[in-house]
Amino acid sequence: MNYHDNDHTEITQADERKMPTCLLEDESQRISCVEYIKQYDISQLAQMLAHSAEEFVRHVWLRGWRVVNHHSLPAWLRDNDYILHYHRPQLNTFWACFKSIFRVHTETGNIWTHLLGCGSFFAITVFMLIQSGTLLQWQDKLVFSTFFFGAIVCLGLSCLFHTLSCHSKSIGRLFNRLDYAGIAFLNLGSFIPYLYYSFYCTLWAKLFYTVLVAVLGIAAVVVSMHPSFTTPHYRPIRAGVFMGLGLSGVIPCIHTVILDGFFHSVIQGSLGWLVLMAVLYISGATIYAVRVPERIFPGRFDIWFQSHQIFHVFAVVATLVHYHGLVKLADYRLSTGDCKPVGLNFDSNQLKIFGLDIFPNTL
Repeated sequence: MNYHDNDHTEITQADERKMPTCLLEDESQRISCVEYIKQYDISQLAQMLAHSAEEFVRHVWLRGWRVVNHHSLPAWLRDNDYILHYHRPQLNTFWACFKSIFRVHTETGNIWTHLLGCGSFFAITVFMLIQSGTLLQWQDKLVFSTFFFGAIVCLGLSCLFHTLSCHSKSIGRLFNRLDYAGIAFLNLGSFIPYLYYSFYCTLWAKLFYTVLVAVLGIAAVVVSMHPSFTTPHYRPIRAGVFMGLGLSGVIPCIHTVILDGFFHSVIQGSLGWLVLMAVLYISGATIYAVRVPERIFPGRFDIWFQSHQIFHVFAVVATLVHYHGLVKLADYRLSTGDCKPVGLNFDSNQLKIFGLDIFPNTL
């Protein structure tokens, strides 16, 4: 309780809450407030006004925010020194972070490129699984589902990371690790259908490469979720794991060329689409790594066409290209229904050297 020095008039907490409201009333009511205010000394009035201002600022902070410059960000939110303006400040609630999806800032393009990509692949998944009906066996649906799962998880986690990265340091790091784990899921999901249809008639090669890719993919997910994974100290391990996962697809590609011949692998085996996918991924990653164009023109690409957005677009297009190649490859395998090897004429002993079998053994 607070008391006035002269008449010891009691000021309750309800009175303190009422005072700022009284001061904000219209002119007709403000006159009556004057007599009410005279009961209190200046120090008490200043204390109540300060409390009112604090509550007002807190209310405004929770309801809205303004973009800030790069130098105003906390250290854990500073990622690209060439993006100078229009950053989100730290937003302490998940709701505020999700509402920022509909605001314009440095992460707007990063969020929407993968949000739209995720939604597109979800729609393609539903359409394909429903429209295929009895045209596809359950094995084919399962194989394609691994690809769709990897694409949706990767793009979805990326969208969540860019949405929630400004929540707090701990949440930002958590979803950064999940973002990397999503990349591993996409790599794993992309390889499985390719291996299944590329080695459609070679059981042991198909099993070997699938197990190899699965082990590397799971290892990448585990490493991604390690708390120290995003620190500079673990950068060589991080790069090595993902490089190993990516290069694990090179050997099967060479294997298919030996098995079916180069031209057949490109035309019917969708090797050309796979190479195009790799070129798009590598190009996007290179642009992101060198941070062009914002490195050349700092501050001019703060909102649109920054390197991270370009990388996102390349990633979505590359995933669509890979999906197109998988459809072409699956269509060829399912339409021919033939497991006779084409291309180079190896005898059975030569084929066995590479773990191949000319007999139609399929899963």
